[in-house]
This record gives sequence, structure tokens and C-alpha cells, in this order.
Amino acid sequence: MKRGALGPETVGLLLLIPPPLFWAGNFIVGRAMRGDVPPLTLSFWRWAIAFVFLLPFAWRPMRRDRALYWRHRWLILRITIVGVVAFNSLVYVGLQWTAAANGLLLNSFIPILIVLLGAVFFGQRLRPAQGFGMALSFAGVLTIILHGEWARLLTLEFSRGDVVVFAAMICWALYTLWLRAVPPEIDRIGLMGVQIGVAFVFLVPMYLGEIAYGYAPVWRAESFGALAYLGIFPSVLAYLLYNIGVARVGAARAGLFTHLVPAFGVVLAVAFLHEPIHAYHAIGMAAILAGIACAVRTRPAPQPLAAEAQK
Repeated sequence: MKRGALGPETVGLLLLIPPPLFWAGNFIVGRAMRGDVPPLTLSFWRWAIAFVFLLPFAWRPMRRDRALYWRHRWLILRITIVGVVAFNSLVYVGLQWTAAANGLLLNSFIPILIVLLGAVFFGQRLRPAQGFGMALSFAGVLTIILHGEWARLLTLEFSRGDVVVFAAMICWALYTLWLRAVPPEIDRIGLMGVQIGVAFVFLVPMYLGEIAYGYAPVWRAESFGALAYLGIFPSVLAYLLYNIGVARVGAARAGLFTHLVPAFGVVLAVAFLHEPIHAYHAIGMAAILAGIACAVRTRPAPQPLAAEAQK
């Protein structure tokens, strides 16, 4: 390596900075468009635009790696369902009923979910500090979901939007963990094209079902502008950069960059949506970050997922 040149790991860390900004914009646009474009319609057209934008670059590696796709077909199906279909659709549905700031702050629980699910399903060792950190962060999540009113817990009165968005966070944690099993010889641009193509198997009937139920979009200049942003920045560019970053620095460290999503997003929500910030937001966020700090003090050794990828 030449003197002054950045190493692969440093480059990977730098590549993980733009995705949180693009994804923060995804929450803002999803919330802003809730009155014009229904959530599943928004998800479908987002990925349709992304596919058109990506295909000229992805077609050649898609053809070249088709044997690898078939060999790892169940892995690709899993990461497509949770990372492309479920995550975005659930976020857009949840944003119909909750503020963008709530969704952005709940996003900060993803690193803890990665540690927790890694321990439960992937055999990663869960240390006492991590267990305490997860409990503290979960208290922060509950503070946000309950809007600071803990009495709601006794009557199980949750905001349905917050619960739906939290389900989306679980999907993204699974996506990040399963993504580690993708062999490095599979081109990431081609993989993204295949993921979107497979996602249409699920997105098309979801989109048509929403229309059949009478949820028609209102097409105007702002709607087209929103779809253009969603189809390019949080869909293509953010996913590709995140996929490369996970491959270079690992799932746990990559997951930490999701902390930047609420940092970017709350500012955007105040600036563009004029949403108020409440005390329970600050308290919940402080508990989440404190819990994460405890949980990542000792990093568990990465576990090989090669066998998992063959399932």
C-alpha cells in the first residue's frame, strides 16, 4: 500500500457514512408523502425506479454470477424478503401513524438487535455488558413507543405506527446478519439487481392489492420528485454502499452507523416537516445510546456463516 493510501477497512468505514443520510431522507419523504402515495404503492414504485436505474450496471454481473445466485438462492431469498420487501414496506406503513422523528429514533435500536439476534440465532457470545446494554436500550425504545407514558404498558396502549416501524427494524437487523454470508465473489451491484428482481414477486401483488382496496395515489410534481429520490438514493446508492461496508468491516460495526440516521433525520424532520421534538425523544435516545455504548464495549468474535448460506 502506498504511503497515505487508505486501507480497505478505512474505505469501508467511509462508505458507511452516506447511507444513513440517504435513509434519513427516506423516513422524511415517506412521512411527507403519506397523504398522496399509499405505503405499498410507494414501496413498489421506489424499487421499480431503482431497478431501471441499476439494470444497465447490474446486467453483466447478473449474467456472470447466475450460477452463484442459484447456489445461494435461499440466502438471497431471505435477504430480499427482510431487507428489500419487508423493511421498506413496514416503514412506510408505520409512518402513516407515527411521526418521522419517532421512526428515526427507533432506528437506533438496530445495533442492539444485531447483537441480540446474533447471540440467539448465530451462536455469538453474549457478554454481561451486552445484556445490560440491550436492556437499557430496550427501555429507551419503550420510552419512545410509549411516548414517555409508562402507564400505557399496563394497558398495552402502544402507537401502532411505532410498533410497525419497530418490526421493520427487526427485519433490517436480520438483513445485516444474513448479508455477512454472501460470498465475496458475488458482485454487489449484480446482487442488488437480483434482489430487486426477486422482490417484485412480492411487491407486485402487494401493490395491486392496495389499489384493489381503493388506496389510489395522487400524482403531482412532488410525488414524482419523491419517488425519484427514493428510487436512486436510499434504494440503489445507500444499499450498495452499505453492502460493501458490511463486507469490509463486519455486520456489528456497520450496524453502528445506523446511529447517524436519527442524527441526520431529526434535523431534517424539524427543518422540512416542522415536527416537534419532545422530552421523551431525548430520554429514549439517551437510553438507547447508553445501552449501545455498553453493548459494544466488548465485541464478540465473528462467527462463520458459510454453512448458513447453503440452507
